Amino acid sequence: MDMPTKQQAVASNREAWNDSARHHKDSPEWQGVLSAVSQANFCCLDDTLRGVLEQVGVEGKDVVQLGCNNGRESLSLYALGARRVVGVDQSAAFLEQARELTARSPHGAEFIEADIHHLPTELHHRFDVALITIGVLNWMPDIAEFFRHVAQTLKPGGAVVIYETHPFLEMLDPEAADPYRLDSSYFRSEPFVQHQPIVYEGKIEQPAAASYWFVHTLSAIFTGAIEAGLQISHFKEYPHSNREELYDRYEKQVAQLPLCFTWVAVRV
Repeated sequence: MDMPTKQQAVASNREAWNDSARHHKDSPEWQGVLSAVSQANFCCLDDTLRGVLEQVGVEGKDVVQLGCNNGRESLSLYALGARRVVGVDQSAAFLEQARELTARSPHGAEFIEADIHHLPTELHHRFDVALITIGVLNWMPDIAEFFRHVAQTLKPGGAVVIYETHPFLEMLDPEAADPYRLDSSYFRSEPFVQHQPIVYEGKIEQPAAASYWFVHTLSAIFTGAIEAGLQISHFKEYPHSNREELYDRYEKQVAQLPLCFTWVAVRV
């Protein structure tokens, strides 16, 4: 397989996500969120992430969500008392959905189209909290470079909060004949490549721009953050899945894998 350059991978992922947006809008979940965001206390965050954010403290704070998708999680931060919320994503099509949701919401979140590698300077050193949720880290070809850009968004003392699927899951294929057999190396260096639309459940048999999913070990995540001047203050692994429903089969096992984690680091 010809490896794309970082720039090619990021550009192809952007194209794939712009194509993906229309499929997500066709889902019944979209109609539910479109209705629910009109409530001032709308919150789609699960108890695990909400608990970590409450512990870090969001009330009265300026928060940026990096990789905000359609903005539903960004808008949820107001239920935790956030003062200002900015969502950043490289997909113009998903940001159209985010602005559609904001038009229904009593809260005025701001949404900015930008690649994490080219954040506008007005986002630098501006935020108390940066939020990164599931399905952001693995689209990044270089996790160390990613954290350098994340750190730039924070004020001194500001915190990065991550809620992500566990990299151990990249070793398994839930659709394989034996979904419990290890299928890929934890230390895999080449990305997984998909040529169908990105959807959360099932598959759509249509051609789409190639999407590149990069595997990052926990050590790469920790080291990248530390080298970016972030001091890790919290790390916890969980036996529940926050990924697609296919991965629910790995819950409640006698030999239980960690399925997701929360992680907090402070800019020093």
